Amino acid sequence: MSASVLMELREYLKKVAWFIPGFLLWASFPPMAECTDILFALAPLMVLSRGGKARDSAIAWFKSGIFFWVATLSWMPAIVKNNGPWPLVVIGWSVLALYCAAYFAAYGYLSAKYWNWAKGKDRRFLFARRLFGCLIVEPVLWCGLELVRSRLFGGFAWNQLGVVAANSSFASPAALGGVYLLSAVIILINGSIAGIAERFIAAVKAKMRKPYDECAMGKYLSFETMAAFLLVFAIYHSAEIAKPVRAHDAISVAMVQRNFPCCFKGGDKNPYEIYSNLFSRVSYFSPDIVVLPESAMAEFDDVDRRRAVLFASYARRLSSASAILAGGARIDAKGNIYNSAALYDEKGVQVYDKVHLVPFGEFIPGDKLIPVLQKLAPVGSCTPGDPKLLYLRRDGKEDLPLGVAICFEDTDSSLIRSFAAKGARFLAFITNDSWFSYSNEAVAHSWQAVARAVETGLPVVRTGNSGVSGIIYSSGKANWLVGDDALPLVDASGVMCSRILLPRVLPDDGEGKLQTTVYVRVGDIPLGIIFSLLILTMIMVKYRHECKRI
Repeated sequence: MSASVLMELREYLKKVAWFIPGFLLWASFPPMAECTDILFALAPLMVLSRGGKARDSAIAWFKSGIFFWVATLSWMPAIVKNNGPWPLVVIGWSVLALYCAAYFAAYGYLSAKYWNWAKGKDRRFLFARRLFGCLIVEPVLWCGLELVRSRLFGGFAWNQLGVVAANSSFASPAALGGVYLLSAVIILINGSIAGIAERFIAAVKAKMRKPYDECAMGKYLSFETMAAFLLVFAIYHSAEIAKPVRAHDAISVAMVQRNFPCCFKGGDKNPYEIYSNLFSRVSYFSPDIVVLPESAMAEFDDVDRRRAVLFASYARRLSSASAILAGGARIDAKGNIYNSAALYDEKGVQVYDKVHLVPFGEFIPGDKLIPVLQKLAPVGSCTPGDPKLLYLRRDGKEDLPLGVAICFEDTDSSLIRSFAAKGARFLAFITNDSWFSYSNEAVAHSWQAVARAVETGLPVVRTGNSGVSGIIYSSGKANWLVGDDALPLVDASGVMCSRILLPRVLPDDGEGKLQTTVYVRVGDIPLGIIFSLLILTMIMVKYRHECKRI
């Protein structure tokens, strides 16, 4: 193959390379869920970052990011049929995709800047700089940017790379470093494949009689690949060693998926009759707790009103359950609106108010300062609550603390980790996905929750309205309520009963202590510190070089 043909092929690949990673990345998530694609999806862009200009790298990553985010958020227009104004939906979809793609561009720019420095004129310690870039800089940059996206402006923690690994039986490192450590593993593997591609390019350059200093590093790239895979092996081995050894006790749970239409449309049937039929299907199981979706109380009244309490009492008698968890709106004496979950039992009602509200859904940014904006919030301008646990009270047994997450909260690893740190024995996630009926949002949403179980080491009971319901175990494996086609039952009513094993409080120096994962104990602090130091170092190196030029 002549040099001119190779140059033409290289220029052509540059023009289309941005499309391939974006497509493969999208294919890794629902609805296609080709999970193995994520192991090499980003490798072409990483090759570009390692050998190109920072500006070209940022543009390529941004284009790929736009394709990925527009495609992976393609369920957003489904809200139009639920009275969502289509111009605002399209604008929101586009702006959110552009915002998330900007993080791709930031990674492409920063990683290229590092590699431009690492491959600079100073040939001393070149191999060490390359190894540091492969094993530290690239994964830390990516995971740090994912962390920023998950926290900044209220946070949008959706579809981190690690979510795919969490749903592919390779979730164990999440117990050490959360979903971000899983993302780091994926970046390491992609970087290894990029190294193999670099080695091939170096060999081609050698045959084309390029100067020795341009292709001499090719002989070291095989060691980089080996080092990356050794690091991945060490991470998984450490995760297995760090698993807490636990004794267990068990509780019985029932999930009742009603599939009530979106709250704007209302129901056309008697909810008492519908729920009586659903509860009669789980009554034989005598569950300790029945979990209903986020929208359950929308069919009745506010969660602290008498009708809701009477309904819960009636359903509890029917199924012999000790408690019922359901969601709905709550308005306090001051007129504040809360999206709440209520745990009903014979001793009363415990209420959890949603902490992480959805911007432009449950509130409009700045609407408390500019009251007129509150009219634009689809469900009213909600008020955030405080993180707290609810308690499953059992006769003659200890009360079991549980953490509750409502809808989008199950993507917030920091919030869910706080529940585990407070002593939660299991987690209950309730959601209303009917806003996006007949789209892939429900399955995509359920994928986000799997990582929370592994991060905390706690089982998750999840019930969705037009969503995905089932049990997620601390290993990351899930047992979903499925239909006749063996796929998660989304757009139909159903019930599911199961028993789940809970971590039991073990004696520790005379005091009871619940064993927790490393991630619950340390959280995102290590990643935040390392990412901040890396960015600070890159800034200092940049300005030092500029000062030398002056």
